[in-house]
Amino acid sequence: MRALAEFIMRGRMQASFVVVSTAALPLLFWLSAAAGSLVLLRRGLHDAFGIVALALLPAAVWWYFGEPRTLLLLLGTLGLAQLLRACVSWRLVLMGSVPVGLAYALVLGEVFRAPIEAMAGELQKLMPQVLESGPLSADEQTHLGALLVPVLTGLLAALLQIVSLLALILGRYWQSLLYNPGGFASEFRVLRLPFPWALALLAGMLLGPNLGPQLAMLTPLCSVPLVFAGVALVHGLVAQGRLGRFWLVGLYVTLLLFMQLIYPLLMVLAIVDSLIDFRARQTPKGGS
Repeated sequence: MRALAEFIMRGRMQASFVVVSTAALPLLFWLSAAAGSLVLLRRGLHDAFGIVALALLPAAVWWYFGEPRTLLLLLGTLGLAQLLRACVSWRLVLMGSVPVGLAYALVLGEVFRAPIEAMAGELQKLMPQVLESGPLSADEQTHLGALLVPVLTGLLAALLQIVSLLALILGRYWQSLLYNPGGFASEFRVLRLPFPWALALLAGMLLGPNLGPQLAMLTPLCSVPLVFAGVALVHGLVAQGRLGRFWLVGLYVTLLLFMQLIYPLLMVLAIVDSLIDFRARQTPKGGS
């Protein structure tokens, strides 16, 4: 990874080659977003604009053939990178990812409306079997059915939102690796959402579906910042020596294998940490 980062920052031609080629190749558009973020974070928007503009050409071609995610990811990640460069605050970046994810949801909902509605129809056919143990009234089933399309759209957008944040993290890590060793680690380990912000995200998750069916897409989108804050909490506690390093390995392994269990647990940890601040209350072993 370091060799790739050094190659990208060697000059405009090398950076343009990586950003454009990876945007043109299937399944590597996340690498294009990460490389573009590295250039933007290091050189600023003015110097990075020409390089990024070239990457938008293959992304626009992908959109023409019915695949908008390459262009969406590039624009969303670079927007978050510019926000990070301007404010140097991961908390604001996480909160800023929610409107970015909402923009993703609006576009994906239009482009992929037919397959999303087809999937929602199949799920609606399975609802009576799933709800056998606790049958719902006709009105409740109708309301639940109306939420399926927005929730599925929000899930697709939240996945792209997560990839945008991961691409930005990779770009920031590259920048730290080349120019400020250890800088990204120290930034990420202290990441913590203020309690009002965490409460606002929780309210968006719980109240969105009750305010309108279309707002149900906020539920997965608002969960993403909380999960990243929960991961940062675990990294911070490991760095303080309060948790062993095997906790990190266990976290990522179980996150891959049992995401439906670990994902909400990380959200709860982030909310509690925003109120209690575990890292500030616990001192390293042998410390004052």
